Amino acid sequence: MLLSVASVLLGAALASAALPKPTPPPPPPPPANSTYFNPVLPGWHSDPSCVHVGDTFFCATSTFLAFPGLPIYASKDLIHWKLASHVWSRPDQLGLPDGARDVNDQQGGFYAPNLRYRKGVFYVTNTYVGQQNINRLYGTIFTSSNPYSNSAWSNATLFSANAIDPDLFWDDDGKVYISTAGILINEINLTTGEQTAPVNVWTGTINTYPEGPHIYKRDGYYYLLIAEGGTGTGHRVSIARSKNITGPYESNPANPILTNTGTSQYFQGVGHADLFQDAGVPMGRESVLTSVTWPAGQFPFATPVRGNETGWPLPPKNLNVPGIGPFNNANDSYTFAPKSSLPNNLLTWRSPVNGTFNISPAGHPNTLQVQPTRMNLTGIVPPDATTDGALTGKQGHPFIGRRQTDSLFTFGIDLDFRPTAANQEAGISAFLTQLNHIDLAIASTNATTGSNSTSFGIELRLRVEASGQIYYNIPSYTTVTALPASWATPGQKIHLQILSNDGLFFGFSAWPTGRQSEATQPTWLNANIVSGGSGQFTGTLLGVYATCNGAGTSGQLFCPAGHANYFSGWAYTGQGQRIDNNQIVPSW
Repeated sequence: MLLSVASVLLGAALASAALPKPTPPPPPPPPANSTYFNPVLPGWHSDPSCVHVGDTFFCATSTFLAFPGLPIYASKDLIHWKLASHVWSRPDQLGLPDGARDVNDQQGGFYAPNLRYRKGVFYVTNTYVGQQNINRLYGTIFTSSNPYSNSAWSNATLFSANAIDPDLFWDDDGKVYISTAGILINEINLTTGEQTAPVNVWTGTINTYPEGPHIYKRDGYYYLLIAEGGTGTGHRVSIARSKNITGPYESNPANPILTNTGTSQYFQGVGHADLFQDAGVPMGRESVLTSVTWPAGQFPFATPVRGNETGWPLPPKNLNVPGIGPFNNANDSYTFAPKSSLPNNLLTWRSPVNGTFNISPAGHPNTLQVQPTRMNLTGIVPPDATTDGALTGKQGHPFIGRRQTDSLFTFGIDLDFRPTAANQEAGISAFLTQLNHIDLAIASTNATTGSNSTSFGIELRLRVEASGQIYYNIPSYTTVTALPASWATPGQKIHLQILSNDGLFFGFSAWPTGRQSEATQPTWLNANIVSGGSGQFTGTLLGVYATCNGAGTSGQLFCPAGHANYFSGWAYTGQGQRIDNNQIVPSW
């Protein structure tokens, strides 16, 4: 949740001995408070950090293993957020081998970013977690003078991080400090990455996972804002202050200043807040916006997070925002025209190997072709010393998708695919991690996997991968249905669809493109399959993939030839947003 700050403007009246003047007209009434719906940045947008520069608000969010990583969003009205750029768009920016894919943990990669602005330069500070054969926590600092361009972001300046969640703070004397989870503070040289010894300054109010620190200086105090209690329903925001940056810090007696712990509110896990002072407009964190009042010389206090929120007056609606786009709440309708690039809001799982995703291949304009990999969406997790590396995802992964940004939605794709050998498969997926996903695919029949055998050799395959689920007793399984003969005629595309009409269940169905009357009845599956578990820090992606399920030569990433697949008519439509336990509103 984004934590907002309202500036307090104080006016002074001066007495005068001059002759009385005509009474001026009364000032206009202050603008009315704004009412809006949360979340303002829906979908998977973990751990945002935000700044206000000129007339524009900027936020960076976590992406963990997804690529391109670390999106920067821009907004002029705090409601409509446009993708401005990605900080990590070139695998070699990190200086790590193999595109920084060698991470075992499904929630490894880029943890909570810290976005700051100083003298014309934007800074994003991070830790990259889990890279194998690195004997330190990999700290990174990226810079840019143009937040609307991927290429403007620098290669990373590296440092040995004391912990996750690094935050930069410039003091009045020019010294730069970095604080991390723990809560540890030390000086840092932004050019070389050299640091002084860290000082542990606070453990929070409950001494449980103090993290996400941010330091602000106001009214002669250093204010230290943290998240604590873990990233589940016990998450909360607390604050302390000191006259010295290294403490001792005085805890706010009213802590936590923001939490929904112990309530039945729809929005839970409120934490990782960020405060900044603007021009009189509130700002919040992650995917929701809530108002904060910060009286001079006192601790700030926040209003509770709600789905239907009334807070400080917002700026007027303004969509005149630069960036690589699109707006986060926009629908998708992609044709993959010749000579075009992959849409900027699409993500892959780990950085992709060149040639994995191809737009309008020869003879098939307006399609996306996925070069199938020998690993399927799960692969072998976790690997051991004898595991074929090509089956782990750490040499490349065959998925590309977009965030699910609406509780109620429809996502569909047309697929032209005729498998010609055992184990070949292509389809769509609701994907959380390699251990939590639901797939609907066209696949070759393969008796060794228990699939139905047909004279056409093709089936619809529905796979539930729930081995990473730790909160719900949901089994993993695969069901198959023989593809009707009339669907398998040459040139006939198959439409694959995922939808949700309540935000609680996903429906998977298929039909021959142009003949929806022949659609299969939706198979409804609990959305908890792709919620929490191995991806409790992340969120659901909706997209496509292709695989040959291990066939081919050991050590090779890509499948043998003869597995041509062509996706077209990519469409995502948001239809509703759940803002409370029993309230759904139209998507905006």
